Amino acid sequence: MEDPWQDAMDHAVALARKAGTLVRDAVQNDMKVMLKSTSVDLVTQTDQKVEKLIIESVAKKFPTHCFIGEESVAAGEACVLTDSPTWIIDPVDGTTNFVHGYPFVAVCIGFAVNKQLEFGVVYSCIEDKMYTGRKGKGAFCNGEALQVSDQRDITQSIVASEFGSTRDPEVMDKVFSTMRKVLCLPVHGLRGAGSAAINMCHVAAGSVEAYYETGIHCWDFAASAVIVSEAGGVLMDVEGGPMDLMSRRVVAANCQVIAERIVKEIDAFQPTRDDAAAQD
Repeated sequence: MEDPWQDAMDHAVALARKAGTLVRDAVQNDMKVMLKSTSVDLVTQTDQKVEKLIIESVAKKFPTHCFIGEESVAAGEACVLTDSPTWIIDPVDGTTNFVHGYPFVAVCIGFAVNKQLEFGVVYSCIEDKMYTGRKGKGAFCNGEALQVSDQRDITQSIVASEFGSTRDPEVMDKVFSTMRKVLCLPVHGLRGAGSAAINMCHVAAGSVEAYYETGIHCWDFAASAVIVSEAGGVLMDVEGGPMDLMSRRVVAANCQVIAERIVKEIDAFQPTRDDAAAQD
C-alpha cells in the first residue's frame, strides 16, 4: 500500500537541507539579533527567512495543508492543531547556539494528521546530520537506522535537559531542584545541547538515555518526538501521563523504566499552553 505522506516527507527532507544551507551560511556572517519574550529569548533574521522559505514552498505544493510555525506564532498567528494535515516548524532550534556559533542548531519539521504525528525531520545543519522518523517505518540519521540505548539502570545513564529561556526565580528554583535530584540519583552526567530537538535525537541515537524539559514549545519537539518513538523510545508528560504536544512539557527516554524514574524527581509546573489562546 502506497504511503500517502511519503511525498510530503520527501519534500520536508529536501526543504530542511536547503534551509540548513541558509543557516550554515549565516553562521559565517554578521547576524541581526532581536528579542522575543525576554532578553535571552532570541530571534534572528535567519529564523524568519527560513520559516518563510519552508511555508511558501509547502503552501505551493500542498495548498490545503496548515502550519504552526515558531515565528508565525510569535508574530501573532494562532497555535492550533486541527485534524487537517499540519506542518509544525521550528526554523532554527537552538537560536542562542546559532548566535554564538555553538554547533548544535537544527531545522525541525514535524507533520501531523488528525492530531497524530506522522513524520519528523530534524536537520542538525552545522553537524550535517539529517535525522528522520516516519510512523511505523523507523528512524534514521543520514540513512543509518537509529536505536535507543538498552540501558535500564538510571545510575548508569546520561540524562539531558536545559535551563530554558525564562529567568523567573520561582521557575528557576524548580529547574535547579530537579537537576539536583536527578544528578544525585546518581546518574553518570547531565548534558544539554542547547536544542530540544537535538537532545531528543541523542536519545534516539542511544548516546543519552533520557531528556526532560518544561517550557519548550510544540515546534521544539514535534519532529523529534517521532524520531524518538521510531527508534524504540518512550514519550510521556513530566507528571507521567501521555505526552501532550501543546503542554510545553516532555520526557523522552530509551525505556519506560528510565522515564518513570526521571518523572519521580521532577518538580512539575505548568507553563501557559501553546494552544491557550485557542481554548479561551
